[in-house]
Amino acid sequence: MSTVVGGAAASGSVGGGPLLSVRDLSVVFGRRGQPGFTAVHHVSFDVAGGEVVGIVGESGSGKSVTSMAVMGLLPARGVRISGEARYRGRDLLTMPDRERARYRGAELAMVFQDPMTSLNPVVTVGTQVTEVLHAHERLSRADARDQAVDLLRRCGIPDPARRLGEYPHQLSGGMRQRALIATALACKPKLLICDEPTTALDVTIQAQVLELLVELVRDLGTAMVMITHDLGVVAGLCDQVNVMYAGRIVERAGCHELFARPRHRYTEGLLASIPRLDGDRSLPLTPIPGTPRDVVAWDRACAFAPRCRFVTDACVRGDLALAPLGPGHDVRCVHPAGGAAPGAVTATSQEAP
Repeated sequence: MSTVVGGAAASGSVGGGPLLSVRDLSVVFGRRGQPGFTAVHHVSFDVAGGEVVGIVGESGSGKSVTSMAVMGLLPARGVRISGEARYRGRDLLTMPDRERARYRGAELAMVFQDPMTSLNPVVTVGTQVTEVLHAHERLSRADARDQAVDLLRRCGIPDPARRLGEYPHQLSGGMRQRALIATALACKPKLLICDEPTTALDVTIQAQVLELLVELVRDLGTAMVMITHDLGVVAGLCDQVNVMYAGRIVERAGCHELFARPRHRYTEGLLASIPRLDGDRSLPLTPIPGTPRDVVAWDRACAFAPRCRFVTDACVRGDLALAPLGPGHDVRCVHPAGGAAPGAVTATSQEAP
């Protein structure tokens, strides 16, 4: 899908390589003397300059933890992070905190899913937008205010000069989310990570926020990682899609390819559970059985096996690799939908993007 990026795929990349390259990222939560819980397990993906990459999955699949690890926002205690997250060739995971802080806000920015808890309730909207400009652009107070007014206006907030003096609780949910987007885009970052930015909004406001993101990404040439459980958002926004389940990527493909030919049984189940306007309304929806808690360890079997209608003994023989089924289409499944099994189903510690 190229409607968003419009041919800017090389913008911000290093030597023709990806802008962001995540390799073998793992995140383990635990306390001393207790076994750890692996929330993200050997995740790899690339983001090219100007590209929109989607990360899709149910709640608890590891999407937000992946983004927080890349941004360096996870707590230092009780968390073990391994792997690489190279931004323009520099590994964000091993970068000193002070140096990484210079990247955040200036070149890397994030829009969180709940603006009411992401914005400081006792600080005015104007202060929260302009502090980013003061920190990274070294603007005067007057210039920062003028730029903040322009940002809020571009994000569709009416009477932006007055809104600068208001507190988050005085804004509607849609305007709070727009203020958060304005703050994230204040310094024209090269990479924007959106963590379910429309979750707390009604359908009409969701459409407006997504349209705003499309417009701003196109105008600024910003690469974006869109984290969501809403496949409708993915269909209208993303170039590449990574489907996550139980901390791992189980399918990766271009947006059109994924929707036309879903191969992993989990992706197939997600699409089958969505009502379609062109479908037979007399037929019931086909939900995925069980819950995301019904999993097994990846080193023993496919974690989706307890919920899969096509499970066989081959699915529980050990770790499965993310292997190609065709050009630009990778899947981690012994019995993929619509065709032959992937070329390899053995364990790997390093996955190709």
